[in-house]
Amino acid sequence: MRIRNPILRGFNPDPSIVRVGGDYYIATSTFEWFPGVQIHHSRDLKNWRLAARPLNRPSQLDLRGDPDSCGVWAPCLTHADGLFHLVYTDVKRYGRTTVGGASGASLRDFHNYLVTAETIEGDWSDPVHLNSSGFDPSLFHDADGRKYLLNQLWDHRPGRNRFAGIVAQEYSPAERRLVGERRVIFEGTALGLTEAPHLYRRDGWYWLVTAEGGTGWGHAVTIARSRDLWGPYEVHPEGPMLTARDRPDAPLQRAGHADLVETPDGRTWAVYLCGRPLPNRGRCTLGRETAIQELVRGEDGWPRTRDGQGAPELEVEGPDLPETPFQADPARRDFHGPALPPEFQWLRTPYPDEIFSLTERPGFLRLFGRESLGSLFTQALVARRWQAHCFSAATRMAFEPQHFQQAAGLVCYYNAAKFHYLMVTHDADLGRCLQVMSALPDSPQSDAFTRPVAIPEGPIELRVEVDYERLRFGWRAGEGAWTWLPEVFDASILSDEATAPGQPNFTGAFVGVCCQDTSGAGLPADFAWFDYAERDYRADPTA
Repeated sequence: MRIRNPILRGFNPDPSIVRVGGDYYIATSTFEWFPGVQIHHSRDLKNWRLAARPLNRPSQLDLRGDPDSCGVWAPCLTHADGLFHLVYTDVKRYGRTTVGGASGASLRDFHNYLVTAETIEGDWSDPVHLNSSGFDPSLFHDADGRKYLLNQLWDHRPGRNRFAGIVAQEYSPAERRLVGERRVIFEGTALGLTEAPHLYRRDGWYWLVTAEGGTGWGHAVTIARSRDLWGPYEVHPEGPMLTARDRPDAPLQRAGHADLVETPDGRTWAVYLCGRPLPNRGRCTLGRETAIQELVRGEDGWPRTRDGQGAPELEVEGPDLPETPFQADPARRDFHGPALPPEFQWLRTPYPDEIFSLTERPGFLRLFGRESLGSLFTQALVARRWQAHCFSAATRMAFEPQHFQQAAGLVCYYNAAKFHYLMVTHDADLGRCLQVMSALPDSPQSDAFTRPVAIPEGPIELRVEVDYERLRFGWRAGEGAWTWLPEVFDASILSDEATAPGQPNFTGAFVGVCCQDTSGAGLPADFAWFDYAERDYRADPTA
């Protein structure tokens, strides 16, 4: 069985993997998207399906006000004592202060929590607050039954190493809190930016896996070992265990933030995040994805990739397990059920009834006109991940705006500073009209509008074609030919790499539908269906 990487395509970073019997589960970060944390399930390490988003109610998670690319970072999923344990960070602030033009403290708020459940599908418990000392928490269950929380330690003080090492502290399940002394167990290597700890016990050693070098092109997986949980830890003699740094031709870049799992035959597999750059622009519109490959032990006991070079691989030989595929998602999703199709999420609010309804007009997704596009609080935007560099998406919408403060339509969205939005709105001279609003993060003009085009009343279909770095919009009012807007938009801005300095960018591009009414009237837009079809070639948008 051959496995093609990435195994979780599109924005699925910071993977944490666990095996329970013959089932494998991977948890990934969701940042400002709600519900929080994605958990995928597999029985063969090749085929995966979305199984749960466990943080799905207000008592567990409220992301309103969280800045872009904050929210839920780096979950760690483990299983012990008959329970799944999920620890994660909710990032509330990502900022820096300045004094007289000089860099000052780097003030950030990282809150780490634990939830548990008997099954992946839940219900998951309300969270236990663990600490707020840094991010990337990980729960280690030792052989004697004791549990320890590890996390990156953040040092906000001017002139300090912000990534101050990996700390560990015992966790008491009976008291539901951390106990004992917090200690730095690993200060990292010269690569710096040490984060994402995972701890394992094998053959009398404690093995510590961390990410270093930052989550960009210099990302790497570092492994160290010690006979004692508290250290000292010796680092792999050959440097990073896995990395694409200094490998500009590797098809998978940004490799790092790994977690390990063993198959029943004792073989070890690493899952890690990676990025697939656009061929012409070198930007990762698909965000940070999840890949997998096998590790083997050398005579010295240290794990290495199969090629011995530590390079991420686009295709690998899979485990000796029967292949277990899942049914593919349909290209068209309708809205006849009681819940959104599983691939869709929304932004921040734990109160979805305030932004959409699947029952108010049966058979339709009704979005209520709420705050402006990019709001950190209550915006009506429902979308799914891009998972390929070439795809088409379309929807059918009923929406009759009465003035310029009302808009709805089809959006390709990264965050508040990066989007292309094909919107139906109202113009005093044209009446109902169509135009594109773009937020451009790395342009002297931060936003731009195309010239409005008058369109007839009644339902309208909206379509987008994404062809690597090229993005085009079309529309039609009936079943006839599509009318294509003449502009070709830059899809590459919907990436981590297109950004203003100092702005966090850790997610990926989404395509979906949204509705705004800044007059406060709450005018709704109704969507009958949503199509998403991937392509392996450059498409002719006029077809």
